[in-house]
Amino acid sequence: MAGFKIPKIPTTTNKTIRFPDDLIEEIESAIAGKECTFSAFVIASARNALEELKEEDE
Repeated sequence: MAGFKIPKIPTTTNKTIRFPDDLIEEIESAIAGKECTFSAFVIASARNALEELKEEDE
């Protein structure tokens, strides 16, 4: 049986980006009432977009 390992938090870097107001409203509406932050949503969306781009290249 594998022992418990404390997870490592990935390093992060702050980036300042500007979002159109309507996009902010849509994202905030989509995550309202869910255990998700704006940053987590944007990161997941970016990862998904990158994965789709990789699949297109294959």
